[in-house]
Amino acid sequence: MSSSDHMKKEMRREKNRIAAQKSRMRQTQKADSLHLESESLEKENAALRKEVKQLTEEAKYLSSVLSSHEPLCSGLTPTAPDLPYPPHRRHHHAAAAAYHPHIAVPHYQH
Repeated sequence: MSSSDHMKKEMRREKNRIAAQKSRMRQTQKADSLHLESESLEKENAALRKEVKQLTEEAKYLSSVLSSHEPLCSGLTPTAPDLPYPPHRRHHHAAAAAYHPHIAVPHYQH
């Protein structure tokens, strides 16, 4: 093998070594990026689960308040079959307090 062939072979090895090193670096960066994204999504998932739990608890509470209030309130009428909710239940709870001052509805933070 001539000196020139030997030199070409060494240069090719060096280029290959550098290319392999760059490839490993890109793979490591991609894995790090995916790990960070995974952690972020896990945190978001936990926050959303917490919010679902709070909203479920709020819905249960409000349902129990409504159930206990319905027999006491002369303003409530039976729901018409074609309406899923009577019009007076559609107003915001602050407006509801004006019509039903005997009900205290807590404010929930989401």
